[in-house]
Amino acid sequence: MKVKVGVNGYGTIGKRVADAARMQSDIEVIGIVKTKPDYEALSAVRNGFDLYVVEESAKKFEEKEVRFKGTLNDLLSKVDVIVDATPGGVGKTYKQLYEKYGIKAIFQGGEDADVAEISYSTLCNHEEAYGRNSVRVVSCNTTGLLRLICTLDKHYGVKKVRAVIVRRGADPKEYTKGPINSIVLDPPKVPSHHAADVRTVVPHVNIITTAVAVPTTLMHMHYVSLELKTNVSKGEVLDSLASSPRTLLVSSEDTGIKGTGQLVELARDLGRRRYDIPELVIWEDTVTVVDGRELMLLQSVHQESIVVPENIDAIRAVAKLEKSADATIEKTDKALGLLRGRLA
Repeated sequence: MKVKVGVNGYGTIGKRVADAARMQSDIEVIGIVKTKPDYEALSAVRNGFDLYVVEESAKKFEEKEVRFKGTLNDLLSKVDVIVDATPGGVGKTYKQLYEKYGIKAIFQGGEDADVAEISYSTLCNHEEAYGRNSVRVVSCNTTGLLRLICTLDKHYGVKKVRAVIVRRGADPKEYTKGPINSIVLDPPKVPSHHAADVRTVVPHVNIITTAVAVPTTLMHMHYVSLELKTNVSKGEVLDSLASSPRTLLVSSEDTGIKGTGQLVELARDLGRRRYDIPELVIWEDTVTVVDGRELMLLQSVHQESIVVPENIDAIRAVAKLEKSADATIEKTDKALGLLRGRLA
């Protein structure tokens, strides 16, 4: 039996989650919700999704002759789980409506942590999300940090984390945010919000983060320094990361890839839709171990797609489809064709 899912919002995250959910054998996408009869609404229909609208926008869709199946309320009456992919801060305004219909809700990292019962990252706390009424999938940068931290914590224990996050200035479609010619402190203080967000999932981790935004649209880059609880070698760390799900080691020396632009070009060449890279990319040649317990590395995060697998896993968690993190990861990653290990 498939769990019936709706997606409220069909923007950067919503369209990707809808596509990914439709590829799962145990999930049925009933419909998606849009507030404007724009190109994304048209692409949703062209891609075969049933379109629903918020009631106050119905007239706009009728005037533009964009056909829709019903309203948001109609969709909520048909689904078991709603994935809220509305813009940051908007999801909380729908929370009471979701509760009224008695359905499970998945929120995104743009919402405050208190919007849901638990903040979530598959590799860290999947079992804690099992059967919950609401789950918040943390942001792209936090997801990237947590995949690394929880993998290393499992193998060696993580005592301390310090990270500098180099953020993309805007997503590719966000033309109103550019052009820009600056490196912007984002925010102009320490720590950035990412550290607190990490601790909503793993409260025991001692972490401080800072962030800057730069004029690129492709990906984020993290410099991460970790103090581990046990002595390790570089080879051991690389083997642990290579065996971790949704993690891809890239050697610049072996592949010639030295930046995010080449990663995106590779994704295009591999036929990835929208050049998505849901895997966390670890720059293998930067992995450095000092005095046995100090680990440093650079990693890259594709902000548009890295949280998509976690959204699928969160659906399975709240719907009680899979209590095991390993089991849901296997299903999700196989369906999405995700890679792990070393890029060869």
